[in-house]
Amino acid sequence: MRHADHVELLRGGVTPGVWADLGSGDGAFTLALADLLGAAGRIHSIDRDARALRDQRRAVASRFSEAAVEYSAADFTMPLELPPLDGIVMANSLHFERDKETLLRRLLTHLKPAGRFVLVEYDADHGNAWVPYPVSFATWLSLSPRVGLEDTRLLGSVPSRFLGSIYSAVSVGGPGR
Repeated sequence: MRHADHVELLRGGVTPGVWADLGSGDGAFTLALADLLGAAGRIHSIDRDARALRDQRRAVASRFSEAAVEYSAADFTMPLELPPLDGIVMANSLHFERDKETLLRRLLTHLKPAGRFVLVEYDADHGNAWVPYPVSFATWLSLSPRVGLEDTRLLGSVPSRFLGSIYSAVSVGGPGR
């Protein structure tokens, strides 16, 4: 996928404010967030791979120098120190976790009331060695309300040579929601 594809998968789901990109990897969606939020937003990029975060830092600095991004080498499956968030992006990272409900309930405590959760995921329920536990959009529609998310809607979809296609969806949640 190209940068424009990443941006389009998030467009319509991202609102101004403070966001976290959990499992940000090489930063493709951190860059998309920086593009969409501009200087008005703040991004917390979280990944276990410190090298990937260093590469992200260079890419963001060269392409979106006005973006405010904090980089944390951390595992999103463990407790995180984050400020109250307007949104969370999980792009191709939730499929590494088998127990999605427990993880999501914990992560969603970081959202402000009516905060947004944007999921980018393979549209499949059976994975492989590289994508062990994907969640199709149909499954996401039933899982999201169980973890406290509402108003789930499809944002977009792109073909993928792995597992058919990748979709993006936005839901609303947070404490007291």
